[in-house]
Amino acid sequence: MNAAIDIKGLSKSYGKIRALDNVTFSVPEGSMFGLIGPDGAGKSTLYKILTTLLSPDSGKATVAGLDVAKDYKKIRAEIGYMPERFSLYPDLSVNENLHFFASLFGVSVKDNYDLIAPFFDQLAKFPNRMAGALSGGMKQKLALGCALIHRPKILLLDEPTTGVDAVSRSEFWDMLATLKEKGITIVVSTSYMDEAQRCEQIALIDKGHILDIDTPKGLVDGIGENLYNASAREMYPLLTALRNMPEVENCYTFGATLHLVAGSGFNPASTISRLSGMGLTDVRIYPAKGDIEDLFIKLADNE
Repeated sequence: MNAAIDIKGLSKSYGKIRALDNVTFSVPEGSMFGLIGPDGAGKSTLYKILTTLLSPDSGKATVAGLDVAKDYKKIRAEIGYMPERFSLYPDLSVNENLHFFASLFGVSVKDNYDLIAPFFDQLAKFPNRMAGALSGGMKQKLALGCALIHRPKILLLDEPTTGVDAVSRSEFWDMLATLKEKGITIVVSTSYMDEAQRCEQIALIDKGHILDIDTPKGLVDGIGENLYNASAREMYPLLTALRNMPEVENCYTFGATLHLVAGSGFNPASTISRLSGMGLTDVRIYPAKGDIEDLFIKLADNE
């Protein structure tokens, strides 16, 4: 399978800050690829390079077979880009925004409306509503429609669901699945680990480094069997106590419980007994099923 995006040894610095450090990976054509990492990991810098808005210090990247440095004008016709922040014109209507972005690429809305119709028809009922007056979910649909109106080969989405409600988030990912079926390559960055599970491949990035790349299942399978849930009525004292135990390699909050990474000599029963002696008498420790978030924490700690 050909690579829609191919990145080799890409680096970028802002003064003394190394935003990207020798990043290398490729994205197969027609795939859904996730880029997972916290704020400041280098995701937005990578997107700016792939969209030809920023030049790398070293390394090479091609998008749709075109070099980001030499072929930047051609690349812009092959990609659709949706940045993290709503970037359309708030004082233009739904229709005006859509027609404006179509005109930038020399196409008409009618030419490619079939591509966005499955998710845009609901928004089309309000053609004269100002973009700035739309709800978060509707702004998201309008931004996606404008990014797709020229029928790009590759769709680049930078944390598109930040600040959007859970229902709209789910609908958005259903839209992406439909677009993928039409042959569009999708690269999406997110800090939501549940969203990462919907990608075919995931790259974990932190402090400008790629920590690991694999399928969601392949990443989770590599976590190991030394992971436990821990809970008690007083969670913070429990967290503090566990972190100070030599047989506990790591302990961190995970939803309503704690996740505990056991080291050598760890035994749940004896640990519970020791905690009881500290006044924590309602502790439960039991095996946990790890996910991508656990792996990310493990890799970031090792880094």
